Amino acid sequence: MRDGSVCAEWRRTSAEQMPQELSGKRVLVVGLGRSGVASALFLRDKGARVTVTDAKPEAELRQHIPALLERGVTVETGGHGERTFRDQDLIVVGPGVPTDSPQLIEARKANIPVIGEIELAAQFLAGPIVAITGANGKTTTTSLVGEIIAHDGRPTLVGGNIGTAAITFAGKATPQTWIVLEVSSFQLETIKTFRPRIAVILNITPDHLDRHHTFEAYRDAKARVFENQREDDFAVLNADDATCKELGPRVRSELYWFSRKSRVTRGAFVHDNQIVWRDSESQRAVLPIAEIPLKGGHNLENMLAAVAVGVLAGVKDADIRAAVRSFKAVEHRLEYVATINGVEYYNDSKATNVDATLKALESFPGGIHIILGGKDKDSDYTLLKSLLKERAKRVYTIGAAAEKIESQIAGATEVARATTLNNAVKLASERAVKGDVVVLAPACASFDQFENYEHRGRVFKELVHNLEKIPSGSAK
Repeated sequence: MRDGSVCAEWRRTSAEQMPQELSGKRVLVVGLGRSGVASALFLRDKGARVTVTDAKPEAELRQHIPALLERGVTVETGGHGERTFRDQDLIVVGPGVPTDSPQLIEARKANIPVIGEIELAAQFLAGPIVAITGANGKTTTTSLVGEIIAHDGRPTLVGGNIGTAAITFAGKATPQTWIVLEVSSFQLETIKTFRPRIAVILNITPDHLDRHHTFEAYRDAKARVFENQREDDFAVLNADDATCKELGPRVRSELYWFSRKSRVTRGAFVHDNQIVWRDSESQRAVLPIAEIPLKGGHNLENMLAAVAVGVLAGVKDADIRAAVRSFKAVEHRLEYVATINGVEYYNDSKATNVDATLKALESFPGGIHIILGGKDKDSDYTLLKSLLKERAKRVYTIGAAAEKIESQIAGATEVARATTLNNAVKLASERAVKGDVVVLAPACASFDQFENYEHRGRVFKELVHNLEKIPSGSAK
């Protein structure tokens, strides 16, 4: 499991998978998000004849269009032309594009390959890949794993569903570079050869049912992260998650577990206030729980998963501990913002589903003022009622899902229809008293009022910092 043997093996096996020739090929990129733009530019550099298409109007995409046109990419906005999807050699779809759209169904019938940006990247990346997925905790765990491996002195690139699109690493990664990727169910839907050296599923709870339609389809999309692994690769699963446990028999690679509730036969678990690693040869304490800097039991799970990846990647225990001690909360994930008049404010805009919001509620003993709402993802908000009744003083609802949330949590605690995030922060600041916490943990997507969850989180932080400028006592 040491780094040298891992990289040597990876060089050998990745050489078997040569990228397709793209020069002169007609390639359509669907969706002008971050990964779509990166894919279009990469494909153009490879000599492909690239067209990009997006249903959004040109005004919403203006920031991306000049760079594409300058590189000779054809741009179509405001809808898809009747012939756009025809006569293509390859179609690359962004993660926000439903794979069952009529145009893509017709393209597959015409035997046109349809892949996503992660799959495109996989065909050109050198070096071992760590792929981390799950309903919640992906961003924190991916960031921490990147820091753990980098702390060991290895070249490391971190991206995927967070930060940098994986395709941009194609020209940067060498066979010695560790590529740590957060991958979503949307991205995994369109893989063909994507093969992580280490693949992790943190948890699987209902999410994105508006896209996947059934929980089983969502689970199966997540499970594809193991699909192309070989027997000498590594899989890491959460032993405390019932659905993850069900996936164990599907794994053909070396399987390791993590648990904060019980000992595992192989993997990472909690014992005597330590994170302990056990394999077939030995057992040892790796990290004291007291050194973990982040709040909440869910972050302990993230740490366990990250420790498992670090050990499997051959990182020394001392480097794992040092990386954890210096790690700071990821932006928008239970991120401390400020304390104003004795009230703490936390930005958990990344809590875009019910399970993530439950984890936010579990992180505080009481006195919670929580902001819920946004774009509904066919979620069941009744699951929040018990913890809201136990720990929340007041709920402030915003966005398109407000009415549904209010009906499903009725009777749990006081509820105020705030409509907008601005009003919610204002109302919460007026009601909260010293010792309380105000938490943005919406349990919804952001697209009804914001560009994405990052935009929503930044707006929340700006609103909170504006409160700091108000003289003490005047807001009450």
